[in-house]
Amino acid sequence: MLLGGTVTGSWKTPEEWEALLVKSRFRAITAPFDCQTDPETIAAYRRICERHDVVIAEIGVWKNLFDPDPRKAAEAQDYARGQLALADAAGIACCVNIAGTSSAAGWDAADPDNFTEQTYARIVESIRGIIDAVKPARAFYCLEPMPWMVPDSPDGYLQLIRDVDRPQFAAHMDFVNMINCPRRYLAPEAFIDECFRKLAPYIRSTHIKDTRMHPTRLTTILEECAPGEGTLNFADVLGIIDRWLPADAPVLLEHMTTFEAYAAAYDYLCAAATGAGIAL
Repeated sequence: MLLGGTVTGSWKTPEEWEALLVKSRFRAITAPFDCQTDPETIAAYRRICERHDVVIAEIGVWKNLFDPDPRKAAEAQDYARGQLALADAAGIACCVNIAGTSSAAGWDAADPDNFTEQTYARIVESIRGIIDAVKPARAFYCLEPMPWMVPDSPDGYLQLIRDVDRPQFAAHMDFVNMINCPRRYLAPEAFIDECFRKLAPYIRSTHIKDTRMHPTRLTTILEECAPGEGTLNFADVLGIIDRWLPADAPVLLEHMTTFEAYAAAYDYLCAAATGAGIAL
């Protein structure tokens, strides 16, 4: 697998970003540009990645396609199409977003409407509309699983893929986001293996992180954390990924705020891989 993450730090030019990329040791990254970046700057970032044999694994949308404000929802749809078109032009396999919510509480909020039949139909039509408008040949539109939003299980993701019925709709894997109850938390290896076993043919990018739950406090609180700060056995987790995905599959750390935090998590996973005899 190609282990990486988001290059984090302070830079003003692609050349300054290049120094951080080299220092990170990442072999796969999230795109450091978007569809609103000027083409010359995008080309500079792409040349840097090619020079260092680094894969731009995914480009994010991260906007609410169902925002209750119609203007914001329309802007999000336009941005999603722009990001998918850029991904296709740049050879980035995974253009990823979350499904979206009509909640006024936030773009990624938990809301009862997230799981209604009407919302599900809206999600299907939204994905189809984005893909049909762009007609990508190389890139795939994907949804990141969420604890309180479709898709929230491997079977649910498979059903969504069937219902969308577009070859350029694929899967983004975030198994921690789907560990959303004590039953899955307490038997994580079996659940993570199920995720990859069922979705592996469709997976275009994977997020890797840890999870923890207080064992005695009521009620249940599950929270993500950096690898090594939770309870997952990463020799097992990396073994599952290695078993089901090809050798060049990108696996990305996320949600850390400093270069040092990413470096520590990267080192932790490298040590786990070495101990388990898994090639990175």
